[in-house]
Amino acid sequence: MTRRHAGFALAIVHAALMGSLGLKLLVDRQRLPRGWARTAPFDPSTPLRGRYVRLALEIPVDSVPLEPSGYGISGVRLRAVDGRVVGELDDSVRSPRVQLQLGGGIPSSRLAEAVAFFIPEHVPDPSRRPPGEELWAEVTIPRGGPPRPIRLGVMKDGRLTPLDLR
Repeated sequence: MTRRHAGFALAIVHAALMGSLGLKLLVDRQRLPRGWARTAPFDPSTPLRGRYVRLALEIPVDSVPLEPSGYGISGVRLRAVDGRVVGELDDSVRSPRVQLQLGGGIPSSRLAEAVAFFIPEHVPDPSRRPPGEELWAEVTIPRGGPPRPIRLGVMKDGRLTPLDLR
């Protein structure tokens, strides 16, 4: 086999691998549960990875411990309820995990690992919102591992509107 043929064969294998990953993600979007979660965006871009918004997803959990000693990192089982992502604390789950916090006497929880949402170069940074608007993300919920963001939306006056980032 010549170098040229080997190069073509390698390119075909690479395209098949990338195509199968893309197909898997498309099938997951149709098959897996999905829901919206409020986000706390940070770190809008790096030169090596391209333009993206890192999102710390805020996940409401059932039975948040009331005593301060119960706060820290815990496993969580995610599910979609009425179009929103909610969690149930479960220490047998390895991933995803949530950070439980008590801020100003109010318990809160967010995913311990942020997720990345890649944005096109020509689109203004969607994480910069005017007062009164919150950034939300629609995510698919796989059986294991962190949720995968599909699209972003804005919550304003109790109404969630998806953003067109094309």
